[in-house]
Amino acid sequence: MSEENKTKKVKKILGIKGMNDILPEDAPVWELLENTVESVLKSYGYERIRTPIVEETGLFARGLGAVTDIVEKEMYSFEDSLNGDQLTLRPESTAGVVRAVVEHNLTYNGPKRLWYSGPMFRHERPQRGRYRQFHQIGAEAVGFPGPDIDAELILLCQRLWDDLGLENIRLEINSIGNAGERNRHRADLIAYFEQHKGLLDEDAQRRLYSNPLRILDTKNPTMQDMVNAAPKLLDYLEKESLDHFEGVQRILKRNNIPYTINPRLVRGMDYYNRTVFEWISEELGSQGTVCGGGRYDPLFEMFGGKPTPSCGFALGMERLIELLKTQGDVNTTSKADVFIAHQGEDALPEAFVLAESLRNTGLDVIVYCTAANSGGSFKAQMKRADESGAAFAVLIGEDEVKNGCASVKALRSDNTADKQLSVPFEKVADYLVDQIAGECGCGENHSSHDCCSH
Repeated sequence: MSEENKTKKVKKILGIKGMNDILPEDAPVWELLENTVESVLKSYGYERIRTPIVEETGLFARGLGAVTDIVEKEMYSFEDSLNGDQLTLRPESTAGVVRAVVEHNLTYNGPKRLWYSGPMFRHERPQRGRYRQFHQIGAEAVGFPGPDIDAELILLCQRLWDDLGLENIRLEINSIGNAGERNRHRADLIAYFEQHKGLLDEDAQRRLYSNPLRILDTKNPTMQDMVNAAPKLLDYLEKESLDHFEGVQRILKRNNIPYTINPRLVRGMDYYNRTVFEWISEELGSQGTVCGGGRYDPLFEMFGGKPTPSCGFALGMERLIELLKTQGDVNTTSKADVFIAHQGEDALPEAFVLAESLRNTGLDVIVYCTAANSGGSFKAQMKRADESGAAFAVLIGEDEVKNGCASVKALRSDNTADKQLSVPFEKVADYLVDQIAGECGCGENHSSHDCCSH
């Protein structure tokens, strides 16, 4: 090897802009959110569905609408070099879930409550709470025509905020009626905006004839007064749509769910109708929407399926995690229940035998393994044990092997009498299960301590 090659520095490969690593230190808050959401969804009877992250591009162009920002500017689309298929990384999951329901005829024996989670992809300008690869959890209730399911999804969200301990998330709702009502409103809306064309910014002018409803959602401060005075879609709703919207509100009021009717709350996607809603926090700046949803009755027919009234929501996991970090301490779990330290040639295999027996009881165990730039002394190993958050350390040296007993050390106890005991190897597992079960207050001597919040 030449001297030039020896000294040449290899360029470091970095992650893609807007696509972030989720590091081990953040894992506990992600797990807290995921586990809480799954628990709440199951309590309402929702079943999980997993769809591919890649779909045919036409699926999203048909469902989202060709003139939406997502389809026009934000999708990661490409041609499969092997067969020429036009494919897209999913920018959202509702279209994929509906495609799966139609393809597999999932509603043949009645309505379905479904939920999903996973990464989505949009080529946006990365900023706080908005990334190019982001994660969503969502629920889709398919085959339900009434306002009751709309209200149920909102109640589900409120329970989720309560279970996560999140506060100051406000609810806004609106009804965008049906296609005929929107078309009449659209004609008057275009005429109104044409009269104020000089006040429209570049985005609004581009949307004027293709998607004027989205102009109502503008954040441009110079347009607010003009937009506030625009014709309101609620004034165009007929009895059936009004009755549906009133039915949603009646359930929310009876369950003491505060909300605001926001006539400017709309959807840029073609498949939405009637109820739309958003949950908003003021603690996330301009990216304040943490969850959005609504009814999408026309979507199934757009995908070649039978008419199937449906409603759903999607929540942004990164934004909720920002709130969890902002609003208080997140109760994180330790990396293990037990840390096993060892020293000596004969102690190493004994450490692994004991670790496996402990894992058989349901305990989480870390065995010290040789680490780079780290000494293997008991002192160094005990430092690792403390960093692990384990409740107990088990020490095995040559003397312990000779005597057939391990030294068990309580790492979190305030009682000095409990600090260290000598326990026969064959009794260590029972002893630690008893101790850890007692710490969680369940009082059970069990092999699985899922009840423990250790």
